[in-house]
Amino acid sequence: MDQHKFMLDESEIPTHWYNIVADLPTPPPPLHPATHEPVGPDDLAPLFPPELIAQEVTTERFVEIPAPVREVYAQYRPSPLIRAHRLERKLETPARIYYKYEGVSPAGSHKTNTSVPQAYYNSINGITRLTTETGAGQWGTALAYACSLFGLTCEVWQVGASYDTKPQRRTMIEVFGGTVHRSPSRQTASGRAFPEDHPGSLGIAISEAVELAAQDPEAKYALGSVLNHVLLHQTVSGEETLLQLAKAGEDSVDLLVGCAGGGSNFAGLAFPFLREKLAGKLDPRILAVEPTSCPTLTRGEYRYDFGDTAGLTPLMKMYTLGHDFVPTPIHAGGLRYHGMAPLVSHAVHEGLIEATALHQTECFEAAVEFARTEGVIPAPESSHALAQVRREALAAKESGKEQVIVVLLSGHGLLELGAYDQFLGGRLQDDELSEESLQTALAAVPQL
Repeated sequence: MDQHKFMLDESEIPTHWYNIVADLPTPPPPLHPATHEPVGPDDLAPLFPPELIAQEVTTERFVEIPAPVREVYAQYRPSPLIRAHRLERKLETPARIYYKYEGVSPAGSHKTNTSVPQAYYNSINGITRLTTETGAGQWGTALAYACSLFGLTCEVWQVGASYDTKPQRRTMIEVFGGTVHRSPSRQTASGRAFPEDHPGSLGIAISEAVELAAQDPEAKYALGSVLNHVLLHQTVSGEETLLQLAKAGEDSVDLLVGCAGGGSNFAGLAFPFLREKLAGKLDPRILAVEPTSCPTLTRGEYRYDFGDTAGLTPLMKMYTLGHDFVPTPIHAGGLRYHGMAPLVSHAVHEGLIEATALHQTECFEAAVEFARTEGVIPAPESSHALAQVRREALAAKESGKEQVIVVLLSGHGLLELGAYDQFLGGRLQDDELSEESLQTALAAVPQL
């Protein structure tokens, strides 16, 4: 019988996170929003504990994972690498498709990989409260769970469109002890700048969470994507995948695929493989997939911009659609962010990573096909990666060329059945960003 799962022992959980900064050309530094000078540790101290600040700026290749974090990781790590035999047969492709499944975590997604160390580092520095934003709710869920382990309270601002359409996500955050606010809210100046029925955006929600954290000396802010230390924590998935592919007998990889919103789950898979590529050990194409309604990498500009709508965060050199951009409320809430992680943006700008954008109906078609063959209902975010995998597998069928394709399945879609109901009922619509809307949003980007 064909082997489906390639597992690692708990003793093989990575002991170190991998830092891509050590192997890339020096990335542009973040800038202070007022002075436009490079940001220093003191500028970040109101928001983050010293260990996370050190990880944000370090150039060391590897950073040790603390024992208390590895202990929590062992609840769900190592996560499985699974050969998609049934999907391969359905597509009649010679490609060998593997998916790294992060939906086995307590939060049901990859987000726990960074929520746990963030909560841990804050707890050992006497912080009692964390504020954050969330889109679809996976990050808010993961942070609420991590806070429950380390004795912190968790306050979450959820993007309004997701708050309204995903009530089960709110409930899940509350089960883990978190408090959820609809963003934009009436509790912050950043939120009150918008009408109460505004659909919201991750940029607005970030502004609200940052504003509250900066006002409370016992609080810090936690971010689920974008920043260097967040991407660093996610590399446990890529490091495990390298070991698992070796166990599967694969000595090369042709293509890595991941969905990309802020960039954390994509980087978690891609960066360890990019290290191997830069060292001449592997030579995969590395492909990020985003929605056509929020095409940050494929249509955005590589410029300094704010990470939030109100301009409270440092300016970061990244692909951006403009910090004022409010994407349409597609169901992949985690991909509705105006910018892309600076390190992912840097790698794309250097030509090391490719990007493409897909419509959500094609993504849901691929997700349903995946569910009916592999038995996993994917999160809408991951459906973008699966749709591109389907395209690549069918291209391999046409060419007759064997391919090894690896995709990160960043979460499950068990709380996204409303979106699947819309798709199955023919009520799901595609929405491509117009050039006029794009140029309007980009007009607000600072001129540096």
